[in-house]
Amino acid sequence: MSLYNIFGIAGSALSANSVMLNTTASNMANAQSVTSSSGETYRAKHPVFQTLYKSNQKSQMQSPGVQVVDIVESKAEPIRNYSPDHPLADQDGYIYTSNVNTIEEMANMISASRAYQTNLQVADTAKKLLQRTLTLGQ
Repeated sequence: MSLYNIFGIAGSALSANSVMLNTTASNMANAQSVTSSSGETYRAKHPVFQTLYKSNQKSQMQSPGVQVVDIVESKAEPIRNYSPDHPLADQDGYIYTSNVNTIEEMANMISASRAYQTNLQVADTAKKLLQRTLTLGQ
């Protein structure tokens, strides 16, 4: 594997982790949203990652790395609370809040943030190695 491939791999990981951070931020921003029906309630979203391998067939050449193939919505039901005095309560007095688990989202945020930092360090180390390689002949 060429040292130049490392930049592509680290770059794809940075992009994927950026999507993870954005998705987590969106989930956290909507964690306390309230609606009057379960169909309108915000549901947590999670990115789906796919590993990319270098193919031997020239028609399917891809550099190794990772990509986001989809962002899926959680299948968990919204949380139903009895609150007849709430202005958004339905005819039975229920409101529906998002199914976002803030503890899980905080763990996802920390994980994505650390992975992002690690991939920045990988790219920086590869850059330093290339710079040292260029100075060998001097």
